[in-house]
Amino acid sequence: MSKKLKKNSPGASSASQRLTQWSDVIKPDAVPSTVRPFTEDVDWRIFRIMAEFVEGFEFLSKLKNEVTIFGSARAAVSSWPYKEARKLGKLLGKNGYTVVTGGGPGIMEAANRGAREGGGASVGLDIELPKGQRRNDYVDESMGFHYFFTRKVMLSASAQAYVFFPGGFGTMDEVLEMTLLIQTGKITDKVPVILVGKKHWQTFLDWVHENLVHKAGYVDAREAAILQLVDSAEEAFDIIQKTSERNFG
Repeated sequence: MSKKLKKNSPGASSASQRLTQWSDVIKPDAVPSTVRPFTEDVDWRIFRIMAEFVEGFEFLSKLKNEVTIFGSARAAVSSWPYKEARKLGKLLGKNGYTVVTGGGPGIMEAANRGAREGGGASVGLDIELPKGQRRNDYVDESMGFHYFFTRKVMLSASAQAYVFFPGGFGTMDEVLEMTLLIQTGKITDKVPVILVGKKHWQTFLDWVHENLVHKAGYVDAREAAILQLVDSAEEAFDIIQKTSERNFG
């Protein structure tokens, strides 16, 4: 069973803070403070990216039995998807799983909230936005990312299941990327991609099968089967229970 994580732990420090410390060693006589930070310079951007990857993997290395939950940041507390995500988070928390989300509102908040209510580990990997991070109040351990692509790698790196509740463009992007990684063998096919909510996802799956599988042949039927459709938190949990701990990669 996962050990409950401490809120605001050292793992939540940002990569840009560490880079600023590195700059004192690498460039002790750097330009005056009136000039923009060196981390914003194109020549140094690669180091900021590297730092996010290093700190991200360090952060994830202490987690156990991770399940990553995705979905709309706009889902209302009173909505069916929010309630079902909260229910799944609670089921996972009670059974020793670590619930990992993007750390924001909506579905992410619901899953983190449920995980805490279930006594489990509630983790948020959120994104730094111009107006500040939108970290929900139910995250017990978190890390902020500057780049969307490094954050997405961390959301996929070691989870033993991916669960998708209804969402918009961001959720669709994540569904397709995780499916592609499994399709191409970059992630083992033992990691399920679970879509929760038939009313929302069925039309999309019908389109995939009709146009991509049968008409054009762009996708094999076995590849389309990577996407597993369920209609409740309990059904999703039944699939997750059949999975096992996964290492990075």
